Amino acid sequence: MSSLPVRPNHRRNRARRILIGTAVVAVVAGFNGPALYRYGSEQYHEYKINKPEYKAANGHWDFLDVPSEFRINTIHAALLHTGKVLLIAGSGNNQKNFDANKFESVLWDPKTNKFKMIETPKDMFCAGHTQLPDGKLLVAGGTKRYEKLKGDVTKAGGLMIVHNEDPDKPITLPAGTRFTGKANGKTFVSKDPVLVEKAKKLHDKATGRFLGTEPGLGRIYVEAEKSGKEYETGTEDNYKVLGLTGKDARNVYGMAQKLALDKKDFQGIKDAFEFDPVAEKYIKVDPMNEARWYPTLTTLKDGKVLALSGLDEIGQIVPGKDEIYDPKTKTWEYTGFERRFPTYPAIFLLDDGKLFYSGSNAGYGPADVGRDPGIWDLETNKFTKLPGLSDADRMETSATVMLPPAQDQKFMVIGGGGVGESQESSEKSRLIDLKDPNPRFRDGASLDKGTRYPSASLLPDDSVLVTGGSEDYRGRSGSNVLEARTYDPKSGRYTRVADPQVGRNYHSGSVLLPDGRVMIFGSDSLFADDANTKPGVFEQRIEIYTPPYLYRDARPEITSGPKSIERGDSGVFKTPDAARITTAKLIRPSAVTHVTDVDQRSIALEVERTADGIEVTVPKNRSLVPSGWYMLFVTDDKGTPSEAVWVEVP
Repeated sequence: MSSLPVRPNHRRNRARRILIGTAVVAVVAGFNGPALYRYGSEQYHEYKINKPEYKAANGHWDFLDVPSEFRINTIHAALLHTGKVLLIAGSGNNQKNFDANKFESVLWDPKTNKFKMIETPKDMFCAGHTQLPDGKLLVAGGTKRYEKLKGDVTKAGGLMIVHNEDPDKPITLPAGTRFTGKANGKTFVSKDPVLVEKAKKLHDKATGRFLGTEPGLGRIYVEAEKSGKEYETGTEDNYKVLGLTGKDARNVYGMAQKLALDKKDFQGIKDAFEFDPVAEKYIKVDPMNEARWYPTLTTLKDGKVLALSGLDEIGQIVPGKDEIYDPKTKTWEYTGFERRFPTYPAIFLLDDGKLFYSGSNAGYGPADVGRDPGIWDLETNKFTKLPGLSDADRMETSATVMLPPAQDQKFMVIGGGGVGESQESSEKSRLIDLKDPNPRFRDGASLDKGTRYPSASLLPDDSVLVTGGSEDYRGRSGSNVLEARTYDPKSGRYTRVADPQVGRNYHSGSVLLPDGRVMIFGSDSLFADDANTKPGVFEQRIEIYTPPYLYRDARPEITSGPKSIERGDSGVFKTPDAARITTAKLIRPSAVTHVTDVDQRSIALEVERTADGIEVTVPKNRSLVPSGWYMLFVTDDKGTPSEAVWVEVP
C-alpha cells in the first residue's frame, strides 16, 4: 500500500480545545469553580454533556446495552412495523464466518431492550432490501464468494464469455466444464453451471430478408486447473469447450480476455427472502434472475420492487439486466431493457412514478458508466441527466435524502469521496428541487470537513440528523469525523449538536426509531490506529442519539386511532393535546445499508382539530405515498414530536 499523508490527530486537538475551555469556564463557574480545576479535560467534557441545559440544546448520545451474545457486525438495519429493528450481519465481512456458514441476524425491541437471534439461511452480507406493502422486508442478494487480493490468488482465472451460434436451442454447460484455448493451449474449468441462450435470427426490417444470426451469450467464472503463474494468459483467445460433440461442438465456444492472478472481486447470489415481522423469520421466495452483491432495491408505485446493479456470480458488475419483484406472485421478471449503474445506486421513487438517481453510490463499477444523476422513466427507459452537480467526481459513499416534506420533491446529496480507495472527499451538500421546470443542482450549506459515509436520518420535527463519516477511505489515518449536526430544510442551515462518541465510516448507517430517537450502527475501519499499522476491528457498539426535542417538559401524545387509512381518506386520532398540535406526518421506516436508504420519506398530512383530537388526511397520490406501514408523528407548536403510532396505507 502506498504511503499516506499524516492526518491531524482530531481527538488530541479536540481534547486540547476542551482543556483550554475548562480554564475559561472555571473563572466564571461560581461554586463549581474549585471542582472544575480537579477535572481533566475528558472528565469535564462528561460533566458538560450531561448537564440538562446542554442536552436541551444539543441532545445526547448513549451506548445501547447489548448483551455479548447478541453483538454482531451489523451491516444492514431495518425498522419493522412491530417497532422492532432487524440487524443483519450475514457473515459480517468476516471470511472465517463465511467459511463456517456462520450467518447472523438479531432482532432488537427498543421498548423492552430485548434481543433475539434470528436464523439466517444465506449470507445476506451486502444484500439489498426494501419495505414491502404488507409490512414484510424484502432482502435479496448477498455473498457467494469473498474477494481475493492479489497475492492470495493461486489459480489464474476470470470471465469466460460462452457463445452459442445455434438458433434452434439454448445449451446448459455444467459446473466443471473445461475450456481449452486454441492459441495458448491452456485449460480452464468453470465453477458453476451456465445457461447459454440460443442465437437470435436477424432479418432486414424493410424486406424481411434473413441477414444471419447473433450468438446467444453466457457468462461464467473459470479457473486454471493448476496453481501457478505459468497458467496465466495475456491476450484474448478463443476456447474450445471440451466434451461437446457434433453440432454443439461447432456452435458453442468460449472467448476470454486476460485470465490471471489479479485480485478477484466479491461474487453475488440470486437468493431472495421476505422477513416476516410477526413470525420473526425469513421466508424464502423465488430467486432473482441475476446474482447481485451490493444491489439497490427500490419500491415502485404499484408496490413491486425494482432490483438493479450489483456484482454477479462471477464478480462482474451486472450488465444492466434490471428486474422487478412482484410481492403477490413472489416472482421476478426482467424489465426488458438495460441501464447500468455503479453498486448501491441511490434511486428514489418520485411523485409522478418516475425515478430519481442522485449519483450517490457505494463504489464498484466503471468510473465512466452510470455515474451521472438524472430522472429515469421506467415506462420508456428514457434517462434525463440533471446538471449542476458539484464535486461530481466525489460521489461514491455520499448520502442522499428526500427532504421533508416529500410533497416538495427536494433532495440533498451529502459529502462523498473519489472513485475506489481515493483519499479525496467532499464537504458539499448539493440541493435540487425537482418541482422546478428546469431542475439543476446547487450547493447548500457545507460540512466542516470532506466526509465519506455520512449517515442521514429524517427526524419528526422536519430536520435531518447528519452524523459520522470519515475524511478518508474507511477512516484511514484517524480521519473519522466525530461530529453531528441537524439540517433545517426551511433555513438551509446546519446546526452542530452533541458529538457522537464513536467514529463511523464504511458499513455504517442510522435508523429513526418510533420514539423519536436515532440508532447509529456499524463501522469497518481499515486500521485501528492513526498511523495505519494495526488492522481495524469491526465496530459492534451501537449508539442512540436523543435529540433536543426529547428534553423538553412535555410532548404531545396520541392515545388511539385507526390502524389503517386509505389514500385520499381521513382518520381521527384522539389526543389530549389537540389544541397545541400543529403538524402531522407519515414517515416511512428505514431499510439502510452502506449509508443508502431509499425508503426514507416524510409525508405531510392535512390536520384539522376535532372535539377530542385531530383528523388527518392522507394524500391520494400512490407514487407519493407507496403502500405500506408508516410511523404517524404529530408535533406541537414548539416542534416537539409525539411518539409514533403505526398506520398502514393499503
